[in-house]
Parts: sequence; structure tokens; C-alpha cells
Amino acid sequence: MDIIQSLTLDYQNFPKRQTFSLYAEDVYFKDPMTSFQGCDRYRQMIAFIDRWFTNPQLELHQIQQRDRTIRTDWTLEWTTPLFWNPRIRISGWSELTLNAEGLISAHIDYWHCSRFDVLKQHFIQASSQTSGQTSNEGKK
Repeated sequence: MDIIQSLTLDYQNFPKRQTFSLYAEDVYFKDPMTSFQGCDRYRQMIAFIDRWFTNPQLELHQIQQRDRTIRTDWTLEWTTPLFWNPRIRISGWSELTLNAEGLISAHIDYWHCSRFDVLKQHFIQASSQTSGQTSNEGKK
């Protein structure tokens, strides 16, 4: 199985059964929230998503390779474990850089929204759900 096939399968299985052998031990990761280096830390990030977010889903829209760069376009969704269970959605893309051994040495995520937009998703949904309940209660 080549790296494109493996990554496609990883997206389908996310966050379970990831192929960490595709990554260099010193892989660099960056997204709008954090940055770090190391495959162990990368595993911990995926484990955190699996542990703390409900029903995470990573939809792969497109994957393409040009020389030592792979670009994936995706949408990540999850339910945050708050009492109103907001469903969060981030669309974006990743640029993966391959080293001379063909391992992913850098994984940089870009979002089509701001960090503040992601934060707002947690509360705008709650506000509209609460106001919907209030207006329904007034009709009783």
C-alpha cells in the first residue's frame, strides 16, 4: 500500500487505527491552535481527540501529491462533551512534507475559519438551542 492509500484509510478510520509508521520520529506538527515536534506527541494529540471528543469524523475531500508534498482537503467534525453537546465543524487543508526516506516530516494544517469562529460554534448553537427552548416554553 502506498502513502496516499494509507493516508486515505487513516482519514476514514480517524481517530482510530492510524498508521503512525508513516511519520518521521521528529515530525513537526502545526495548526492554528498549537505546534509541536515528535511522533510521540503526535500520537498523544490523536489520542486526546479520541478520548475527549464525541463522534469525531474526518472527511477527506481530496488528496494529491506533488513531489515531496501531499495536500489533503478535509472537514473535521466532533461533538464537544458539554451539556448542550455542540457539534463543531472545521474545514481546511493539510500540507504534508515527505523526507528523503518517504516519511512525513511535517504536517501543517490550515483552517478556512479563525480560532474564534471555532470557539463561537460552541456557544452560538447553545444560544439558539436555549432561545428555542425558551420560546417553546412560552407557547405552552
